[in-house]
Amino acid sequence: MNAVVLLLVGLAILIVGYVCYGGWLAKQWGVGENTEETPAHRLEDGKDYVPAKAPVLMGHHFSSIAGAGPINGPIQAAVFGWVPVMLWVLIGGIFFGATHDFGALFASVRNDGKSIGEIISTSIGKRAKRLFLTFSYLTLILVVAAFSSIVANTFKATYVEGAVDYAKSASNASTAMISILFIVVAIVFGLLVYRKNAPLAISSVIGVLAIIGIVAVGLNWHPIYLSYNTWMIIVGIYITIASVTPVWILLQPRDYLSSFLLYGMMAVALVGIIGAHPSIADMPAFTGFVDNGSVGSGVSLGTMFPALFVTIACGAISGFHSLVASGTTAKQLDKEKDAKPIAYGAMLIECALAVISLCAVGYVWKDYHVGGVVTPTAVFATGISKMCASIPFLAGAEHVIYSMLILAVSAFCLTSLDTATRLARYMFQEFWLEEGQTYKDAKGYKRVLSDPYFATILTVILGILLGLTGYAKIWALFGAANQLLAALGLLAVAAWLGKVGKNNKMLIIPMVFMLVVTVVSLIQTIIANVKAFAGLWSGVRIVLGSLLVILAVVLAIEGFKTLFKKSNAKKAEA
Repeated sequence: MNAVVLLLVGLAILIVGYVCYGGWLAKQWGVGENTEETPAHRLEDGKDYVPAKAPVLMGHHFSSIAGAGPINGPIQAAVFGWVPVMLWVLIGGIFFGATHDFGALFASVRNDGKSIGEIISTSIGKRAKRLFLTFSYLTLILVVAAFSSIVANTFKATYVEGAVDYAKSASNASTAMISILFIVVAIVFGLLVYRKNAPLAISSVIGVLAIIGIVAVGLNWHPIYLSYNTWMIIVGIYITIASVTPVWILLQPRDYLSSFLLYGMMAVALVGIIGAHPSIADMPAFTGFVDNGSVGSGVSLGTMFPALFVTIACGAISGFHSLVASGTTAKQLDKEKDAKPIAYGAMLIECALAVISLCAVGYVWKDYHVGGVVTPTAVFATGISKMCASIPFLAGAEHVIYSMLILAVSAFCLTSLDTATRLARYMFQEFWLEEGQTYKDAKGYKRVLSDPYFATILTVILGILLGLTGYAKIWALFGAANQLLAALGLLAVAAWLGKVGKNNKMLIIPMVFMLVVTVVSLIQTIIANVKAFAGLWSGVRIVLGSLLVILAVVLAIEGFKTLFKKSNAKKAEA
């Protein structure tokens, strides 16, 4: 199989899916028919509800949902072969993931930009809302832990006999320096656009030029060499500050500018794949239903069911997306008709990135197979940079391209991180408040617990402490929890659509499938941790996994009762 054929077929199917299935969903739900102003306008507060131009919001949403998921998942799942990975990315992306994201954003916009938790409250019940908020909060803690660990790993210095190895650490130090300068550029961009009313087009050009400038600076000047643990603490401090500041200061501009890195990364990848047009024949089409751990790190993912569907999250379907769509994106949507390109479209772009990741691991399969290159981020950057370097006019650019790709992945993880922390803060606050209340209206202990600063600090401390164990130790738990959250997100949207009399049948099969897949995966993870019990953190993972299963099952029962009642009521009316 040639990588170009794999890529072009994948892109063609995704485009057809967007036009046909995405268009059909919009008609079924009546997206854009509402002539009222969106919540971003009606409830504008200058902090969370802030209307954003479609390209800016697309940048925020895409950067927030991307993270490392569409890169890590397909590369790890490639141990089952490229055929099952490709099929799940395309089928899952079009009919599961993009539908899930689109539905979550649309439901939130029609409910004053409220979170999925609030939608569950009105569609299923208050108890279901509290269960969902608890589940979501635990999942977001895992997001903060996993992505903080990934970021710290891309920044950390390598130590040899207690001393920094500057040669081995230079690439990570460059990434760290560029990332720090990137934050400064984002703040300046936000001030220009939102306080000085500078034209977006001109500001975007300046922003892109600034990014090129800081990349040049970071590649040549990177004096900061710190350990993994130190970077974890610094990342914790950053996301604490970023998640409580108004969205126009950092969230919107940073995510918008980060999207240019992602678009640039994908453009470079396309040039590399098409220019090198390599064969990926070394990567098997299908290796069997059981991964024996003979590839890469030697750690087995287990059986293809449920591992494939949990390992590939953001590249096919991800519950985190529903929290982003209803938590931040819905509060910034300028026009309802923009929901389709921003939610459905962004998910399919992630699917395209997943296909690119599959091409990258296929190109370096021999090294990956024997464990020469193990970390998925490094596999992706190595594969694409080597492809590019094989093209005559890009010969010699391998190191620069590699560094740029690592930077892009790190930037997405940071944007996902501060969005996840902000969302966790919303969830924690919502749990203690009644509908319509703010933390200022609460009394006693609820006033303390719903305070935005307390909620943020607690979230960061829990996430960073768990992340210090290393992302590899929590990735399986995060993947299953994230996919289970997707099942519950589909359940919430289906219940709301049924309540308002719109077609929700297209959500039932994805919802049931993801529920079964992820409960089985979580139970497997719990059993594995019990068998290989190794102290405190094994116990924490067992408790977290057990809580997630219990919460999900109880919430699913509540939701199915609601759907069943509405179905019976419709039959009785007929």
